Amino acid sequence: MNVALVIVVFVLALFVAIIFHELGHFITARRAKVKVEEFGIGIPPRLFGIRRGQTIYSVNAIPFGAFVRTAGENDPTVPRSLAGKGPWTRLGVYVAGPLANILLAFVLLSAFNALPYSVIAGNGLMVHEVTEDYPAEEAGIKAGDIILEIEGQPVHRRSDVHSIVDSVEEGREITLLLQRNGQQEEVRLEPKFSPEAQRRIIGVLLLWWNIVSQVDQGSPAYEAGLRPGDAVLSINGQLVYSPQSMSGVLRSLAAGEQMSIVVLPAGGTDQTEEIALIHDGSETVAGVEMRWVDGTDIRQERLPVWRAVYEGAGFIVSMPVMIVRAIPLMIRSPDLALIGPIGAGQLTVEIVSASGFSYILFMAGIISLGLGMFNLVPVPPLDGGGMLVALIEGGRRGKRLSPRALRLAYTIGTVFLIALVVLVTFSDLRRLITGGEFGL
Repeated sequence: MNVALVIVVFVLALFVAIIFHELGHFITARRAKVKVEEFGIGIPPRLFGIRRGQTIYSVNAIPFGAFVRTAGENDPTVPRSLAGKGPWTRLGVYVAGPLANILLAFVLLSAFNALPYSVIAGNGLMVHEVTEDYPAEEAGIKAGDIILEIEGQPVHRRSDVHSIVDSVEEGREITLLLQRNGQQEEVRLEPKFSPEAQRRIIGVLLLWWNIVSQVDQGSPAYEAGLRPGDAVLSINGQLVYSPQSMSGVLRSLAAGEQMSIVVLPAGGTDQTEEIALIHDGSETVAGVEMRWVDGTDIRQERLPVWRAVYEGAGFIVSMPVMIVRAIPLMIRSPDLALIGPIGAGQLTVEIVSASGFSYILFMAGIISLGLGMFNLVPVPPLDGGGMLVALIEGGRRGKRLSPRALRLAYTIGTVFLIALVVLVTFSDLRRLITGGEFGL
C-alpha cells in the first residue's frame, strides 16, 4: 500500500469536505439576500481573485480550507449583513454548512456500499465472550464456540448476526447451529432487547475469527501478557484473521524485529491491549496455540444501489447513538476517541492498509460527516453556536442578545476550542511520534 498516496487522497478528501461546508453557507446566504463579499479557497494571503458581481472568488496561499466572508458579519447595522437578518434566516445560513457535509457523507457512504469493497468473512464467527444474564449464557453458549448458522441462514460477518437476530419477531425463539470442539450442535434461545444497542441481541461480545486456546507458561508471549481466551486482532498494524494471514505477516518480519500485537483480552471487555514481542523468525507465535474459523479470507462484495443508499442513510442516522455510546471511551481513552486531522490521517492509513484502497471512499464520508457534526456543537464560534444564538433570539420573538453577552460567549468558546485543538493535536502527534496505533 502506497502510504504517501493514501495521505494525499486523505488531504484532498478533507479539503473537499471543507469546500462543501462553505458552499452550503455561500448558497444559502445568497438565497437569503445576504451580501457575500468573498468566497475563498485556501487561507489568506490571497494569491489572486476574480470579481463576479459583488463577490470576489479567491485562491489563497495556504492550501488548506475555505471560507465565506459576508458583509458586516457581526454588525446588524450594515445593509444586507447576515447579522442584520432575522433569527430564522441566520439559523438557516448557519445550519447549511453542516447539512452540506452530511449530504456529501451520505453520497460518499452510499457510493462506497454500491462499489466493490473488501470485507473479512468466514464460514461462521467465533464467540469471544458471553455476556452475563443474556440468552446466549442461558443457552450454554461459550467463548470459543463458532456460530455457523442462525435460523438456517449461514453467517459470515458480524453484520449477518446483527441483522438476522434483530429481524426476528419479539418473543420468538431462534435456532443457532454451533461448532464446538469439532462437533456441531443446535441451541435455541429467545433474543433480548438491549437498551444500550437499541436492538435485539443474543449476548455475545465481539465475534471474531480466532481465539488463543493455550499459552505455554514461561514463554515470551506468556510473559508479555497473552492469555487463553484472548483474540489476536492484528500484528504490526496488519489484520490477523486466519492461519495464512498470521504466517504471512510473520514471514514479512525479520528475526529479532519487534512485533506489536493488538489483542482483545478475555474477560468481557471491548478495550484492546497492545503486546510487544520479539519475532523469533518462525511463522507462528512461539508457545501459543490458537483456534480459527475455517475459510476466513478477505472478499470483494457490493450491495444493490437501493440497499447501498439505505445503508448510507442508516449509518448517518445512527451516528448520534454511536457518539453517545463512545462517551465512556472518550473518558477512558480520549487519545483514541478524540482525534484531529493528524489522527484522522493516521486512522485512514491504518484502515486502508488493512482493508484495501476502496475504504478511502468510506473514510472520505466519515471525514465529511465528522466535520458536519463537529460544527453542530453549540459552542461559539462554531456554526452550532450561531444556531444556538439564533434559536434563543427566535424564542424571544426576535429580541437580540446584548452585544456584551455575545462577545463573552464567543470569547469563552474561542478559548475552549483553541485549547481543545491544542490538546487533540498534541495527542495525535504524540501517538504518531511514539509509533502508537489505533489497533485496526
